[in-house]
Amino acid sequence: MHQISTIDLAVGFIPVLITLIVIFYWSKNLASASLAIIRMLLQLLLIGYALSYIFNADKPWVILLVLAFMLIAASWIALNALPVKRLTLFKFSFIAIFCGGVSNLILVSQGVLHIEPWYQPAVLIPLAGMIFSNSMNTISLAGERLFSELEHRVDYHQARSIAFQAAMIPITNSLLAVGLVSLPGMMTGQILAGTSPLIASRYQIMVMCMVFSSSGISAALFLWLLRNREPATAKLDKPET
Repeated sequence: MHQISTIDLAVGFIPVLITLIVIFYWSKNLASASLAIIRMLLQLLLIGYALSYIFNADKPWVILLVLAFMLIAASWIALNALPVKRLTLFKFSFIAIFCGGVSNLILVSQGVLHIEPWYQPAVLIPLAGMIFSNSMNTISLAGERLFSELEHRVDYHQARSIAFQAAMIPITNSLLAVGLVSLPGMMTGQILAGTSPLIASRYQIMVMCMVFSSSGISAALFLWLLRNREPATAKLDKPET
């Protein structure tokens, strides 16, 4: 692939500057957009250096430590939008993402890709990122919708069904749109790297199945674990400040 220089990267920011100008004149809310772009730059630069170290570490405990950190972070962030204290539900979120996500990660890395060694970071970490982030988003949507329905005195089983269906809308839409509206990141990256589109499509099928199942299992398990909290939802915990 073509190596992107600093000057090349700067060219890519021209449309960003145009967008910032529009934001400034139309909404006067330039600070939040600028902060988001600065954070994006810093975070991606830092993760680039971090991944360079991790990929060269060749030590299983380093990879497991990174995966554990990603799992804990995803479990915590998933509860951000819920009207309860996050510590109250953290164990449920962690168990749900662990069971739905880690099981899929093991199945794909060992049963589909047969990676050697089993802790190969260049494969495990990107796959784990896709799995954990999608499970995190689905749990967040499911939990927010469940508490919203219960707050309106909807029966738990009906609320659970509504919440699960709502949480699965984004991933279901992505399944319907893939190949027609969008070429997802992995497939696009492989094609840009010179991989045959036929091979890239197989990888993308694997990823879509992986993301769909991990998201669905994690959301279903999270909602199931919340069943014992049904009586308490009449007076929801106060959210964290």
